[in-house]
Amino acid sequence: MEHFQWLSEEQSLNLPADKKEEVTLELADILIYLVRCAERLDIDLVEVANRKIAISEQCYPAERVYGDARRADEYD
Repeated sequence: MEHFQWLSEEQSLNLPADKKEEVTLELADILIYLVRCAERLDIDLVEVANRKIAISEQCYPAERVYGDARRADEYD
């Protein structure tokens, strides 16, 4: 987050090459940690991601929420 903390959306989408490389390596660290945690806990990340997408689609159908930036807890 520190790489984006004081940037506008436009600036965030157009990082200089050196900053983008720092973000890239940080994301790799996060992915490695996530994969290792899932492996140790015997969690199939692809299966659970697909399950979570299905749950979200049920709770927040596109025709109801498309273009609406409210948080999940702000829906009636």
